[in-house]
Amino acid sequence: MAKNNDDNDHDDDHGNTRLQEETMAGVRLDKITKVYPNGFQAVTDLSLELENGEFMVLVGPSGCGKSTALRMIAGLEDISGGDLYVGDRRVNDVAPKDRDIAMVFQNYALYPQMSVRDNIGFPLRLKKLAKPDRLEQVDGAARILELMAQLDKKPATLSGGQRQRVAMGRAIVRRPSAFLMDEPLSNLDAKLRVQMRAEIAAIQRDLGVTTFYVTHDQVEAMTMGDRVAVIKDGLLQQVAAPEDLYARPANVFVAAFIGSPSMNLYEGTITNAGDDYAVQLGDQSVNIPEHVVTSRDSLQGRIGEPLVVGIRPEDLEDATLDTSHPQDQRLRATIDVREALGAETLLHFGLRAPFVDSGDPDALAELGDDDVSRCTARCSPRSVAKVGESVELNIDAARFHFFDKSTHEALV
Repeated sequence: MAKNNDDNDHDDDHGNTRLQEETMAGVRLDKITKVYPNGFQAVTDLSLELENGEFMVLVGPSGCGKSTALRMIAGLEDISGGDLYVGDRRVNDVAPKDRDIAMVFQNYALYPQMSVRDNIGFPLRLKKLAKPDRLEQVDGAARILELMAQLDKKPATLSGGQRQRVAMGRAIVRRPSAFLMDEPLSNLDAKLRVQMRAEIAAIQRDLGVTTFYVTHDQVEAMTMGDRVAVIKDGLLQQVAAPEDLYARPANVFVAAFIGSPSMNLYEGTITNAGDDYAVQLGDQSVNIPEHVVTSRDSLQGRIGEPLVVGIRPEDLEDATLDTSHPQDQRLRATIDVREALGAETLLHFGLRAPFVDSGDPDALAELGDDDVSRCTARCSPRSVAKVGESVELNIDAARFHFFDKSTHEALV
């Protein structure tokens, strides 16, 4: 990624450091609530604290309140309850233009009749900044974003990725305390989204500006954020570093929503005979190491009780590829769908164990029979399992997740 250049040979780092010093500020949401006049409560008691320079992603299914939260931070929606701080300043009643926040929209919001240079510099014109200073700052942003060759072009001649960078450039020149990004990559094709994810994350790291990024795409969330906040029905479910969110989901919804393919979830029970423990899933039983139970305080006293049991697709493997795996740590399955993806093969099958609804509205179309749970195994591309074939799948039995059946909270 290109860096900003001034007149001196070594001013790249100095320019970025100066921008960081001028713009860095934390953002704090203290029990932010949004209730519309018709009584609909879109966001409830949302509390988040973004540290200086942090990249936080707010992710959740369609209609969960994430964009409403972003718009309240920007000042585009009134706050019904709670307090919003930028740095040490409470900004609930501060006009959007005075909040020292720059927003990057989903549709870029570029002026088609203006050149790239004029689009990027537009906020500086509104501030009545002298033209030489304005041009210097525009050139600096264009170097960071690798847009120098496009400065005299109109938006219509640019690719989607270039237009997105122009929108970011317009935000950068404002030198705000924080960036807000509302699903900025949703209009791009899949390949360009992957490229732009990396570019936005790199630019944010270079600038060090506190960034609040909203998306419904959990892959974006996991690959871009320093921390990820998961929201459902206007309520915060969990906030953690991506790897912690994935390894230790707080509840069934987070477990299912984070990860692609989604975590396999079933209703099951833990049984034990002496020192031997097993997970009973329908008519099948899988032995598990003793420490899986004894290391979780909340599992004590739950032996024999119905629980929600989860296993990630990557913790299942075609047993023909590792015949040394213990026989009592396998599942029998009949393959319904096979997806050969090159680097991996996904095997889809049904397990005769009660279905668990994760609460993700976008997953409802995938519901099956209440007594059959739809499952996925992420296998090596060397797997030759065929549709309609009965196979055995090795389970990494130490990696089961357990949740309370009634509350859906994780048992840890």
